Amino acid sequence: MPQMSPINWLNLFILFSLTFMLFNMMNYFLFIPSSSQSKTSSKSTKPLNWKW
Repeated sequence: MPQMSPINWLNLFILFSLTFMLFNMMNYFLFIPSSSQSKTSSKSTKPLNWKW
């Protein structure tokens, strides 16, 4: 029935939006930064010499 197609489009949009948000949240909260790089950068702090 053509009358039902807007509801189907709305359902698909909601499903896609929730999937997209879930995927982005998982990528954001499951990302673990490497701690070895931050340790080496904190130990060897070079002074910044601006040439301008």
